[in-house]
Amino acid sequence: MGEHVIKLPDVGEGVAEAELVEWLVDLGANVREDEVIASVMTDKATVEIPSPVEGKIVWRGGEIGEVLAVGSPLVRLEVDGAGNVKPGETPAAAAPAKKDEPKAEAKPAKESSGKPAPKAEKPKPNGAAPNGQDGAAGSASKPLSAMPRTEGEKPLASPAVRKRAADAGVDLRRVPGTGPAGRITHEDLDAFFASDGEIATARSGGYARNMKVTDVPVIGLRRKIAEKMEAANNRIVPITYVDEVDVTALEDLRAELNASRKEGRAKLTLLPFLMRAMVKAIGEQPQVNAIYDDEANVIHQHGGVHIGVAAQTPNGLMVPVVRHAEARDIWDCAAEVARLSE
Repeated sequence: MGEHVIKLPDVGEGVAEAELVEWLVDLGANVREDEVIASVMTDKATVEIPSPVEGKIVWRGGEIGEVLAVGSPLVRLEVDGAGNVKPGETPAAAAPAKKDEPKAEAKPAKESSGKPAPKAEKPKPNGAAPNGQDGAAGSASKPLSAMPRTEGEKPLASPAVRKRAADAGVDLRRVPGTGPAGRITHEDLDAFFASDGEIATARSGGYARNMKVTDVPVIGLRRKIAEKMEAANNRIVPITYVDEVDVTALEDLRAELNASRKEGRAKLTLLPFLMRAMVKAIGEQPQVNAIYDDEANVIHQHGGVHIGVAAQTPNGLMVPVVRHAEARDIWDCAAEVARLSE
C-alpha cells in the first residue's frame, strides 16, 4: 500500500487560484481512475477535477467555498503500489489533515455541552465505507425522493457515472439524483439497481407545517452572480422603460424572413429585432452605454454594444453576452443568441 497526493492542477492560463465549489467524493470512499472528485471555479470557468489513479480517499484538502492555490494538495489517496509519496516522506497535505479525517470511535448522541454530535460520514457505494460496511448495502436503504425527469431534461452526472449507466443500459433520466443540484452519484445508481428500477414515492393525505430551514451557502457561480449584480447596481445607472408597441408588422416581417431563410441559418425570434433596435437607440444616446469609474472620477462611454440575455439555469440566473451587436446584422444576432443558449 502507498499514498498518492493529487494537487490542484493548472486549470487555465494565468490562473493562480481556484475556489472549491463541490466535493464529489466522501472520506473513506473508493474512487475509480478518471472519476471526478471535485469541482473548482475560476473567474473564467467551472472545472471538474478527475482522479488519475484508483484508490481510497483518506484526506480532503479544503472546505466548500475555500480558495486554493494551483499546486496545493487537493486529496490524498491510499493506493495499491508505491504511489507518489516516498516512504518516510511526510506529504504536504498531512499537516492540516486532522480536522477532516474520519474518526474510528463512535460519538455519543450528544456532547457534554448539550449540542448534537456531528453526523457520521456517509458511506460511498463504490467501495468500502469508513465503518467497514459495504457501500451498496448502505445505499440500498436510502430513500429515493426524486421523481423521474421530464422529457428533454438533461440529468447531471460525472463521466464515470454516465459510463456505468450506459454499460448497464440505464437511462439516467429515470434515476433520482441526491447530489447538489440533483447530480446523480454512484450511490444513486446503486439504489436504483437495488430497487429494480422502481421509484417509490411517498403519498400522504394530510398536511403538516414544514419548519425546516435550509442554509444555502453563496459560493461558486452564485457568489460570482452576486458580485456582478452588486457591481452593476453600483456602477451602471439602472433604467426601466415600459411602453406598449404594436408589433403586427414586425411579426409579419419575421414570419416572411423565416419562410425564406437560407438553409443553416438560425430561426428569427423577437430577440434579434430587439437587439438591433437597442443598437440604433444607443447610437443616438451614447451616454446610456457608459460606466462610472468612481475611483478615477471618470465616465467611460463605450462604442461597442454588448447585450446581455438573461437565462435561468438550475445554478442561478446567468447572463450570456452577445459581444459587439453593433457589428452584427439580424441573422448574425440570431445565430449568436442560439450559440450562447446552447
